[in-house]
Amino acid sequence: MPGSRCSARSEDGMADITKEQVLETLKTVRGPDLEHNIVELGMVSDVFISDGKVYFSITVPAERAKDLEPMRLAAERVVKDMPGVKGAMVALTADRKAGSPAPRPAPPQQAAPHAHAHPHGQPQQPRAAKIGVPGVGAIIAVASGKGGVGKSTTAVNLALGLAANGLRVGILDADIYGPSMPRLLKISGRPTQIDGRIINPMQNYGLKVMSMGFLVEEETAMIWRGPMVQSALLQMLREVAWGELDVLVVDMPPGTGDVQLTMAQQVPLAGAVIVSTPQDLALIDARKGLNMFRKVEVPVLGIVENMSYFIAPDTGARYDIFGHGGARKEAERLGVPFLGEVPLTMGIRESSDAGTPLVAAEPNGVVAGIYREIAAKVWKQIADTPLRSAPSIVFE
Repeated sequence: MPGSRCSARSEDGMADITKEQVLETLKTVRGPDLEHNIVELGMVSDVFISDGKVYFSITVPAERAKDLEPMRLAAERVVKDMPGVKGAMVALTADRKAGSPAPRPAPPQQAAPHAHAHPHGQPQQPRAAKIGVPGVGAIIAVASGKGGVGKSTTAVNLALGLAANGLRVGILDADIYGPSMPRLLKISGRPTQIDGRIINPMQNYGLKVMSMGFLVEEETAMIWRGPMVQSALLQMLREVAWGELDVLVVDMPPGTGDVQLTMAQQVPLAGAVIVSTPQDLALIDARKGLNMFRKVEVPVLGIVENMSYFIAPDTGARYDIFGHGGARKEAERLGVPFLGEVPLTMGIRESSDAGTPLVAAEPNGVVAGIYREIAAKVWKQIADTPLRSAPSIVFE
C-alpha cells in the first residue's frame, strides 16, 4: 500500500500522522550549530510510522554522540507531543560521512586488536570496555548462516532449557525484519512504558521477552536501512526493564550483516551458539557465521545440529532426511564444542506453530531433555569463562 510507510491512522479515529508532519515538527529542534534545525542540516533519516508510533534516527558525528543526547531527547519530546502520536523511538546514529576526515586516534588504536602483549615500540592502549545491560549477567547470541534451519525455535527452547535448569532468563528477538517471538511464545498486545521511555518486557513461560513484533503490526514491512536497524536493536536491548537476569538469549537474524556486527561491536557477548542442519549447503553457511564471530572475537560456544533425524510417529523408524552427523564432524574439524542433535519431530513443529514451545509443553519429554542438556553445556562454558569486552572494529 503506497504511503503506508509514511503515515498511520490512530485507533481513536484522528487524522493520519504523516512523515511530512513529523519532519515539519522536527524543524523546531535546533542542530549542533544552534543556527539551523536538524531537518535543514539533513540529520533526520528513516522516519517510519506504525500504529501511532514514530521511529526515526538522527545522524551525528561519532565523537559528539554523548554530547548531543539532549538534542535527541528534545526531538523525541516534540514528536511525542504531536496529536495522535502514542510514542516515539528516536536513536542517535554515529556515522562518518563519506569524504570526511577520520578521527585521529593514537597510532596503537588503529592497529587490529591483539590478545597478546604488543611487541613493537609503543605499548598498545587498552581497549575500551563496551557497556553491558544493567542487571543482565551474560548475553548469548543464537545465530545461523542461513534461514530455514530452525534457529528461532532453537533459541526459544534453549532459553526455556536454561530457565528449566534454574536460571533467570530473557530473550531478545533481534530479527527486526522478521520477528518471530510473538508467535513462537504466544504473546500478543503492546508492552507498557515507564516514564514514556523505558519499555517493560512482555512475559510468558517464565521468560522476559522483547521483540519488534510487539511494537508494529505483524503484516508491517520494516523498510529500514542499516543505521536505523542498529539503533532500534540497541534501544530494545538497553532501554528495556529486564530486571535481574542470569542470561539474555538473543535470537539473531540469519546471515552475517548489520545486526551481527552491531551486537559484536557494541555488546559484550558471552558467546554465540551456531545452529545448522546436517546437509553440506547449510554447513557451508554455518561456517561463515562461525568465522564471523571468531573474527570479531566472540567465543563460539558450539554448534547445534537441528533437524538431525526424523522419527516416524506411526512406526518409530528413524530417517536421516538431511543426512546425519555433518554438524558434529564440522565442530570437530573447527575445534568447537558440539552441543547436541535435535530431531525433526511433529511435536516441535506443532508446538512452535501453536506458540507452546516443547520444553514448556512437554517438559519431561525426550526432546525437552535434549534442549536442557544443550542449555547445561552452554551455561557451563559461560560459568567457566570470564565475561569479555566487545572488540573495537575499525573499517578503512
